[in-house]
Amino acid sequence: MGRRRYPDYVTQIPDKPVPDGLEPKWAERWEAEGTYRFDRERARPEIFSIDTPPPTVSGELHLGHIFSYTHTDAIARYQRMKGLAVFYPIGFDDNGLPTERRVQNYYGVRCDPTLPHDPGFTPPEQPFDPPELVSKRNFIELCERLTLEDEAVFTNLFRTLGLSVDWSINYRTIDQHARQVAQRAFLRNLGRGEAYTAEAPVLWDIDFRTAVAQAELEDREERSALHRIDFHLQDGSPITIETTRPELIVSCVALVAHPDDDRYRSLVGTTAASPLFGVEVPVVTHDLAAPDKGTGIAQICTFGDTTDVVWWRDLDLPTRAALQRDGRLVSEVPEWITTDGGRAAFTELAGKTAKQARRRMVELLAESGDLRGDPEPITHVVKFYEKGDRPLEIVTSRQWYIHNGGRDPALREDLLLRGKEIRWIPDFMRVRYEHWVNGLTGDWLISRQRYLGVPIPVWYAVGADGDTDYDHPIVPSESDLPIDPATSPAPGYEESQRGRPGGFVADPDVMDTWATSSLTPQIAAGWEDDPDLFARVFPMDLRPQAHDIIRTWLFATITRSHFEHDSVPWSNAAISGWIVDPDRKKMSKSKGNVVTPMALLEQYGSDAVRYWAASGRPGADTAFDEAQMKVGRRLVIKVLNASRFALGLGEGAAGDVTEALDRSMLAGLAAVVEEATSAFDGFDYARALDRTESAFWAWCDDYLELVKGRAYGDGPGAGSAHRALRSALSVFLRLLAPLLPFATEEVWSWWQQGSIHRSSWPAAAEFAGLTGDLAVLDAASWVLGEIRKAKSDAKLSMRTPVESVEVRAPDERVAALELARDDLSHAGGVERLEMKIDGESSVGVVLAATA
Repeated sequence: MGRRRYPDYVTQIPDKPVPDGLEPKWAERWEAEGTYRFDRERARPEIFSIDTPPPTVSGELHLGHIFSYTHTDAIARYQRMKGLAVFYPIGFDDNGLPTERRVQNYYGVRCDPTLPHDPGFTPPEQPFDPPELVSKRNFIELCERLTLEDEAVFTNLFRTLGLSVDWSINYRTIDQHARQVAQRAFLRNLGRGEAYTAEAPVLWDIDFRTAVAQAELEDREERSALHRIDFHLQDGSPITIETTRPELIVSCVALVAHPDDDRYRSLVGTTAASPLFGVEVPVVTHDLAAPDKGTGIAQICTFGDTTDVVWWRDLDLPTRAALQRDGRLVSEVPEWITTDGGRAAFTELAGKTAKQARRRMVELLAESGDLRGDPEPITHVVKFYEKGDRPLEIVTSRQWYIHNGGRDPALREDLLLRGKEIRWIPDFMRVRYEHWVNGLTGDWLISRQRYLGVPIPVWYAVGADGDTDYDHPIVPSESDLPIDPATSPAPGYEESQRGRPGGFVADPDVMDTWATSSLTPQIAAGWEDDPDLFARVFPMDLRPQAHDIIRTWLFATITRSHFEHDSVPWSNAAISGWIVDPDRKKMSKSKGNVVTPMALLEQYGSDAVRYWAASGRPGADTAFDEAQMKVGRRLVIKVLNASRFALGLGEGAAGDVTEALDRSMLAGLAAVVEEATSAFDGFDYARALDRTESAFWAWCDDYLELVKGRAYGDGPGAGSAHRALRSALSVFLRLLAPLLPFATEEVWSWWQQGSIHRSSWPAAAEFAGLTGDLAVLDAASWVLGEIRKAKSDAKLSMRTPVESVEVRAPDERVAALELARDDLSHAGGVERLEMKIDGESSVGVVLAATA
């Protein structure tokens, strides 16, 4: 029989369908038709809400975004097809240090808050060194300008990728709504005693000129040198310490040894004089002192590292801070240096950077004879701000904190229990959360000494004597939020009283970016501003994110929700791994191994890139692999071509599914639906893809070839084939739709009304009365495979006729093959097919003679 003419209703099927150009076509139509609009009239049990990660607006999106956002989108699409109204907003994290740094580098500017606003300011066409200084307001305007440009680029890439977010529900972490939510939450933390201000040692980035929280630290190896230096006991004898920071001897407040170290037991309670400066410091003990490290006795400075802070706090030692926030030693001789020699020595160091002071200090110690031997080169681990370029220092300053269990065992236990209320995907990620909570050593430092951020909404009264009362902050009414205390006077005061005795001063700091993004559920869901929406979507169903920010974004969000709502913020946390290069190294800009996503989307098509991303298991690091994208593109092309074949047979001849082969195929497909559904219910998009893809290729390679001859014919057998083909195609397209949204939507439009992404997820009920014995297709595929192998081994075309095939198999398999005899003979080009019952299985193939 000849090929059927396409009926009128499918004339839109292209002769040669290709995936190119599908992204702009369908992205535009989805938005125009509101395909992914959230239906806020649905009841809470009918809603699936997602706390979508807001990408940091600090440059280009990277491949890791494509990877993890594809995972979330696949889940969102699945839940939508399951009949739920999906609350899937989009946000952009556009405040904080990363954004400021991008603006500084992009425009070649630095903020100087002492400068007046220049309304006619134009940034330099080319960045130069030194950078141009601009006012705070001009700097914020540049931040606003560049982030809007970046967000437009981000939006275009996400639309190209096919994210099914509701673009009408969006926010920016620096917009008025986000600032209002962040300030409201802070004031409530303050009112309940969960937020507080304190003068304390903090880790400080001297480039960004801001305090840094524990969650933002990164350990890096640094080359340094170990110096053996003599202090002097009261009898004049030396006592030797080892240090990598000789420049901090000026801020030494004690020498410390372990209480069980017999070498120094007799010295405890006495004093020793510091070299050069002659400052007497006590000899004390502490359990953290290491007898086997160096000489067993160490200097305590205020402050050289975090251990110094612990010793200083536990032993109630004085503070002698000599290092300033700019990374330089103070210019004036500190008051605790009282000898003429000590004062003269310090003038050699005054105003120098830490490294300059270190070099000069070593020279002075060598000249005085207090340096024993040459410095010993070493490599040691030093703490950095994760986005910084120089080691952190420790300075004393007034900062804002929120309790997080670091110093409160009861709160720590509460937050650990919150972690157990959440379903973790994969489950072992909960252990990372627990390790972080158990390892906290202090409260969450939320204030930053920067410019682009949500202002701390408090003022302080200034007494008649000019002293500022930090213990009783003045707060605004929630109805006045958002507010900037730098431009609005404190309640009960006039602007003219700012900074004057008897008046007020504003808190100068902003909140760190996590203090805002920890409230993404509240920001997106309309907390307090839209109570109806909030009740429908909070607590949310899903928080998707990467594992490296469990300690920051995830933990902080749980903490804020625990305080404000006495609940977890979501019921499920799906954790993605990293993208690594072929050498299994994490991709990052600093390593120079980042791949630009848009080029890949344009080269392979979005569905192909999504295929690679969805192949990565939840929580597992995945290698960047263009070969996988090529496989994904082949799959997309196969979906288009196989669909063209199945739909090209027509619908008019379709009838009941009567043939054993067709019913066998549908029985196998029903099992695939069950497995894919179970995988998606467990948030395992990778397993759903793997099972569906394997079944689809088998369907194309075996079933389509086996049924092709009958499908081109007439009568009930052809009608059975047509009905089975179209039923199977409908199911396969819907199984693949969350993962390959563009190709599946394209094919769906050839023969169905509406969007596939608003259709129902395949269910067992669809197969009622249509399934048969799985063994029929399995047996026929086995024999067809052996026939193909014989032709391939003979290096002949698959169209080569087969003179005979002899099949030996157990009686059950033979009986199954008999039900597919005609289909198998036609597909293999077999003239004579013999089947014999045998305990062993074999297929003998005799190819027809060729000229």
